[in-house]
Amino acid sequence: MALAATHRSTLPWFLIICGCVIAALTFGPRSAMGFYQLPMLAEKGWDRTTFGLAMAFQNLAWGVGTPIFGALADRYGTWRVLALSGFMYAAGLCLMALATTPGMLYLGGGLLVGLGVASGSFGIVLAAFARNVPAERRSFAFGLGTAAGSAGMFLFAPLSQGLIDAYGWFNSLLIMAAMMLVIPLIAVPLRGNSKTGLAGQAVYEQTLGAALREALGHRSYNLLVAGFFVCGFQVAFITAHFPAYIADLGIDARYAVLALALIGFFNIIGSLAAGIIGQRYSKPTFLAWIYIGRSILVTGFLLLPQTPTSVVVFAVLMGLLWLSTVPPTNGLVAIMFGTRHLGLLGGLVFFSHQIGSFLGVWLGGYLYDRFGSYDPVWWLGVALGVFAALVHLPIREKPVERPQIVPAE
Repeated sequence: MALAATHRSTLPWFLIICGCVIAALTFGPRSAMGFYQLPMLAEKGWDRTTFGLAMAFQNLAWGVGTPIFGALADRYGTWRVLALSGFMYAAGLCLMALATTPGMLYLGGGLLVGLGVASGSFGIVLAAFARNVPAERRSFAFGLGTAAGSAGMFLFAPLSQGLIDAYGWFNSLLIMAAMMLVIPLIAVPLRGNSKTGLAGQAVYEQTLGAALREALGHRSYNLLVAGFFVCGFQVAFITAHFPAYIADLGIDARYAVLALALIGFFNIIGSLAAGIIGQRYSKPTFLAWIYIGRSILVTGFLLLPQTPTSVVVFAVLMGLLWLSTVPPTNGLVAIMFGTRHLGLLGGLVFFSHQIGSFLGVWLGGYLYDRFGSYDPVWWLGVALGVFAALVHLPIREKPVERPQIVPAE
């Protein structure tokens, strides 16, 4: 008995470390895209709507691709999908650097980078964690994976700006493309699929179509999908447009770098804390408080004097709330439906997130070009935060009712 208990409490650290590094690499460059907007547009002569639309396509491709690649990883293995991520990501960054027309920018920085992020996204990595980590430690492992993505944001914000300053935006993109080719190598330990690992010992056998019908007919799942849309809208708008917003305020550009780095750093703390809190307390209630907190924070930032100090304070507090939604959201999907189709079902929730991201990024550029201000999108994000808080409160944190599963001896 003691040996069994020890086995259940032990985490597969090598697998987790490799997954965390992949999360950092895939999340890092796309979170630094905002630094490329002004120098690229100045050289190409394009407007902010053009860049915003490219980033919107990126987020949409990320969202569409996540459930597809999640289903492929569920069936054929995580490693193959992660390896594909590295190659597509590198190709997309190269094409973005070489773009001579908006169409090339949409294809490279939009579609290919988005699909590269999708096939190496949180949903893919966290599903692999879920299958190899005991249920009682799963939320903590999710927090580690999410924190790693946050670390990528923290590291790539100053790294990207430093590379741009030293080598120019063109060469900076090529250097980051080369970094993405590391992903296929470190993905090797994540070889399993939905029938391997701890979860495979007692999996509920279900076809993909049956899993979709069950999830889409489940009220709590649909509410979770609706709420995660708001998360995407809020964070994608800030990621893509905050450096330009800071410049419009007349604040030195170094504070934009500092702000995104601080969001990334405190995001690490927030993600780890979310993993621990989600393990102990109600996940739906916790998510509601996160969204309310974001709305209060943005309201204060807009209404109070906007100075370098207020930018730093905003970044610190927003960082604590940034990806803290991910561990409890993925945890709820695993609780409701198990891990058999977690890549697919978690990916569908994330697809909603990316529809929100598409609108947040695109509307940021479109409304700025039309009204000369980002304020309409900021306030829309505040209203959506209140909506998200309300839809999370009725969510029931319990498994769906199914026939009893008897674990294999």
